[in-house]
Amino acid sequence: MNYTLHQLKVFLKVAEKMSITKASEELHLTQPAVSIQLKNFQDQFEIPLIEVIGKQVYVTDFGKEIVDSSKKIIEEVAEIKNKTLAFKGFLTGQLKLSIVSTGKYVMPFFLTDFVHKHRGVSLAMDVTNKATVIKDLETNKIDFALVSVLPENLQVKRIELMENKLYMVRKYNEATKSKLMHTKTMEKTPFIFREKGSATHQAMELFIKSHKIPINKTIQLTSNEAVKQALLADLGYSIMPLIGLKNELNNNQLEIVSVKGLPIKTHWNLVWLKEKRLSPIAEAYLAFLQENKSAIIENHFDWYNRTE
Repeated sequence: MNYTLHQLKVFLKVAEKMSITKASEELHLTQPAVSIQLKNFQDQFEIPLIEVIGKQVYVTDFGKEIVDSSKKIIEEVAEIKNKTLAFKGFLTGQLKLSIVSTGKYVMPFFLTDFVHKHRGVSLAMDVTNKATVIKDLETNKIDFALVSVLPENLQVKRIELMENKLYMVRKYNEATKSKLMHTKTMEKTPFIFREKGSATHQAMELFIKSHKIPINKTIQLTSNEAVKQALLADLGYSIMPLIGLKNELNNNQLEIVSVKGLPIKTHWNLVWLKEKRLSPIAEAYLAFLQENKSAIIENHFDWYNRTE
């Protein structure tokens, strides 16, 4: 047999996506290029690896065995690379994070330079809901978690990254732009909530309760992207983190509404278990943040800090 690592990776991606089209998109290859590599790989086996019925790709039982073997080969090659880099004095291994959904607008900017600097470091970052983030932290599955509200029942250490600001937002309307919105108007307006348990939902409930705003109609959605789409469709108002609204505000699709008591200000915190023994990679990453945090905020979030 004379298969290549490239052929293994193509085969694994086709098997994962059950589609040559989807595999080609993720691999940034043309469909013919994927098909050729897949055929060259298949030609080295007398037993079919995949079947195409209609337009659907299916992995055969034998193909599933080869999938498992291929994964092990890829992992071993990665391990050889890591050992080579480690021998030369480079950091190697995986940095594991779990972040709340809105954190996807924040965390990548605090990772880019670190990952580029350390070639032997791979990144595993799960973007999920708050409950899963806290569970990942509690069960020690990760090195760090990114949250805007500190977990109540866990002893953690933290490094504060940047401010998190929540504003009242609605669909852009030239006629009412920048006008102060009074609580009486808000009584008649559908409020769009994040799901219960999210930090944004908690902040919104606290604001409504503290300002004694009666709510007559609510809509509850399970992600900030869903809330954003509902706002764009003019379904109502919501209190949202500013960090995910840059393009919509710049393009006059959404607008910030002036409301007494807003914005709500919290902070994005990178947290880890107090008793956790951090890996050399995790220790190096904390040192990187301490040294570069201010510059990252200045370079990538200048627009954010100017918005009040």
